[in-house]
Amino acid sequence: MTTIQSQISAVRALMADACRAAGRADDAVSLLAVSKTFDADAVLAAFAAGQRAFGENYLQEAVPKITALNHLPLQWHCIGPVQSNKTRLVAEHFDWVQTVDRAKIAERLSQQRPAHLPPLQVCIQVNVDGGATKSGVLPDAALALAQAVAGLPGLRLRGLMCIPEPAPDFATACTVFKRARALFDAMNASGLALDTLSMGMSADLQAAIASGSTMVRVGSAIFGARPHAVSETSRPVLPA
Repeated sequence: MTTIQSQISAVRALMADACRAAGRADDAVSLLAVSKTFDADAVLAAFAAGQRAFGENYLQEAVPKITALNHLPLQWHCIGPVQSNKTRLVAEHFDWVQTVDRAKIAERLSQQRPAHLPPLQVCIQVNVDGGATKSGVLPDAALALAQAVAGLPGLRLRGLMCIPEPAPDFATACTVFKRARALFDAMNASGLALDTLSMGMSADLQAAIASGSTMVRVGSAIFGARPHAVSETSRPVLPA
């Protein structure tokens, strides 16, 4: 068993323990392995451990990786900010995009999703704690954006995603995550049919699970310390 495979097993055990502590089924939360900055061999090692869903931030890196592994039954999630000139890449290569925070981005994804592909699965990114440097729609504007996304062809609205500022302790993290859960519940009460609440990463997945997360995004606890990442803005821009 490789290091990556053993670390996936450890993360899954931690998730199951957190689910039991919260009175939830062991398998109530799905695992998204965040493979950004790691190569295709790392993804293959995770695949050998039964992992099928992978998250990527940087499109210039992700698209060749997705293409190289397109013979495998993998599910690819875009979890980085989507620029207007990159929507075509997302629409053509990914199965999910978790970072829609503007109607313009959703409209472009809808228009550019190839007709032969299933609908692109979409989460609205919400800036749940109002962090000044965070992407995401503010909570009071999230419902209107979600309703707009739900009406677009080629897209399927699945839920919400959030990345709060790091919290100093478990209780504080739960307080913030519960705001996202309350918004998720309110949206469903309004008539939307959301099933995905993507929140929690390596450092705070237990608090997220205790607060109602249905998907955690884990990178370093699976793949180890990240190689130096080249920012998207420093890369050459591919055609939209």
